[in-house]
Amino acid sequence: MNSIDVEVLRNAIDWQDRGHRVTLGTVVRTWGSAPRPRGSLMVIRDDGQVAGSLSGGCIEDDLIARVARGEIGAQLPMVTTYGATAEEAQRFGLPCGGTVQVVLEPLSAASQLRELLSAVEGHRLVVRRLDMRTGVVQLGEAVDGDTLRFDGHLLVTVHGPRLRLLIIGGGQLSRYLAAMAVMLDYRVTVCEPRAEYHEGWAAMEGVTLSRTTPDDLVLAMHLEANSAVVALTHDTKLDDLALMEALRTPAFYVGALGSRRNNDARRERLLQFEVSHEESARLRGPVGLRLGGLTPPEIAVAIVAEMTAVRRGIDLAAPLADWSGSLTACLTAASPPIRTSPPG
Repeated sequence: MNSIDVEVLRNAIDWQDRGHRVTLGTVVRTWGSAPRPRGSLMVIRDDGQVAGSLSGGCIEDDLIARVARGEIGAQLPMVTTYGATAEEAQRFGLPCGGTVQVVLEPLSAASQLRELLSAVEGHRLVVRRLDMRTGVVQLGEAVDGDTLRFDGHLLVTVHGPRLRLLIIGGGQLSRYLAAMAVMLDYRVTVCEPRAEYHEGWAAMEGVTLSRTTPDDLVLAMHLEANSAVVALTHDTKLDDLALMEALRTPAFYVGALGSRRNNDARRERLLQFEVSHEESARLRGPVGLRLGGLTPPEIAVAIVAEMTAVRRGIDLAAPLADWSGSLTACLTAASPPIRTSPPG
């Protein structure tokens, strides 16, 4: 759960405490081009105030009006679908095409939002189960690999940081990168054996400092496909040890700071440590998208941008300004709705 969703929960709890009727909307399915991914949250207050987003503006107005009229959120959760037909897409002003299915849940003290927020703010991974027939909510500990599930009767959502980022080095750039990654739903671990760089990390929320040697830490973390590793020390003894082990894991992103020349030399060194050619080719270096950044925060933006692109399956060999293949870019009003499979 990212920082945007945390704000949604905080608003929902505050509004309930002030006596408002509040409805929670969750995107559970999408077909074709969709402006928001599954799991996106929005809360709607009885007077029309909202927090969060389900469609980037495409369907919010209709939901607000329906909540105000008392059509939604009276007793039990319900499911509503937008864009099932071309006529409906036009009526609700869905320029993005595609279809969005939303579960709408009337909130109460039994919804356990306060307990959920406490767990998420404590950086715990939590699963929330909503029985559509009774409205009963259960919370439990989630494990890596848990995902949103909805079968019409039970909605299971996962909350808390589901991605992992290991940063090698505790310098200034690492602090900006860690802060941005926390906002993007990462559990961040900073590996820094050098005592000179330990000051200040304890105050960073959502970040764990490890003094373990980099290669041992990579092995201990059991990195999976939800993990990223970025080496930022400029110290080959530290960076290369971590990269050597990280490139052998399923981590979706492994990158290293340094010039193209230095990274070419690093790949040659890694081959001497029995890293295969295929594994060394996975190394992203120079790390980050070429945005022209010079300062630590600008470089951190470039790194998290590349991590996001890789995680979302963007072809970085294609021009990034080309939106023609995007599943989130809105179509023109004259374009027909996109279907990948019929709703059902």
